[in-house]
Amino acid sequence: MTSTATLPAEATAPPGQVRDPHARRFGLPVATCLVMGNIIGGGIFLLPASVAPFGSISLVAFGVLTLGAIALALVFGRLAERHPQTGGPYVYARAAFGDFAGFLAAWSYWITAWVSNAALAVAAVGYLCVLFPGIGAHRWSMCLAALAVQWLPALANLAGTRYVGAVQVVATVLKFAPLLLVAVGGLFFFDPANLGPFRATDQSAAGAVSASAAILLFSYLGVESATVSAGEVRDPARNVGRATILGTVGAATVYLLGTVAVFGLVAHDRLVSSTAPFTDAVNAMFGGTWGGTVVACAAVISMLGALNGWTLLSAQTPYAAAKDGLFPKAFETKRRGVPVVGVIVTVALASALTVYNYMSGTQGVFESLVLITTFTATVPYLLATAAQIHFLLSGQRERVDPGRLARDGVLAALAFGFSMWLVAGSGYAAVYQGVLFLFAGVLGYAAMSARKVRAAVPPAG
Repeated sequence: MTSTATLPAEATAPPGQVRDPHARRFGLPVATCLVMGNIIGGGIFLLPASVAPFGSISLVAFGVLTLGAIALALVFGRLAERHPQTGGPYVYARAAFGDFAGFLAAWSYWITAWVSNAALAVAAVGYLCVLFPGIGAHRWSMCLAALAVQWLPALANLAGTRYVGAVQVVATVLKFAPLLLVAVGGLFFFDPANLGPFRATDQSAAGAVSASAAILLFSYLGVESATVSAGEVRDPARNVGRATILGTVGAATVYLLGTVAVFGLVAHDRLVSSTAPFTDAVNAMFGGTWGGTVVACAAVISMLGALNGWTLLSAQTPYAAAKDGLFPKAFETKRRGVPVVGVIVTVALASALTVYNYMSGTQGVFESLVLITTFTATVPYLLATAAQIHFLLSGQRERVDPGRLARDGVLAALAFGFSMWLVAGSGYAAVYQGVLFLFAGVLGYAAMSARKVRAAVPPAG
């Protein structure tokens, strides 16, 4: 049963007390949009060109990754049935392995969220410059635009979960319209001659799949979105798992159909050097040069939607950890169903990183931090899937369905392998630096756990 400590204000208000009209629990459609919107940010608009140098064999890698992501989604769905509380991977890791593992999951997820938010905002400015060229005239105008892109979703979050859900639904619909136009409509203009060679490099088939998979690996980060906000979902034991699976399958469908359509619309030799593959695809379908404007609009909407969802998630995990005494108590503060301190601190850190990015005049350090998050993002996945394996093997009947033991075991093993593949795809430098970033939080854990123990000891005398 869901802990009342993790529920929004409207769900926990005593009888007769006026419920906050700005706090509203998400239904299945909004939770599904949260998953889809967070998985699909802005990367999809460059993916076809990124993997085109390997040939159409990269579609095989996409298929393999899709199966891994669905396995991970199914595992999260099963875990959410047993632990339908806000926090997702943090909750599962702590339930299985104790406070320290839970803290590592929360800390790494939080790092990922605010650094990734800064990266999304900077990337969104590139598309805004297509629509409003004046923004790109000076780095400070670009910086201000990036800050606006971060704070607008933050303000929507601070307004309450009611508005977070509304923004997420609208953003998902608006951004999927042009993507589906290419993904589905493009199939009617598909020309097999544009596909080029199946294997365009000298690598073996296995080598080409692995190399293209390294680029595609992080396309599915965000499958955990509904589990992290489980406390804000109506009937979480039922809806979180369904939203996770539906959202992942929906995102995978758009990814695969969109990539296949672009491969068949844009000649291979042109696609390899394309900087805007979806723009080229729209132009190939309808002629003219207006595709750039359409794709730029879709990309900006896509990133705003992703920032809206990730801003909420970036506050939910610290909130859950703070309730357990593993993050500063201030992160427990909730207003209108939203952990307001988590939202403000997260967007402030992301804003500081954004300003530093533009002040430094070089993106070297910024890009290094983004690469580190590709590792830290996978730590909660590894811990959560390991938690499921622990529950299955330890005979904890209250957490295991005996009739589904074999199937759940296979899915957990596949999801763990997929998570390890994500770690391997991060690269040596990202793993090395990411581990340092991860362990930098150990000092914070030492202080928080000491305070927790001290509070539990009754005063002498």
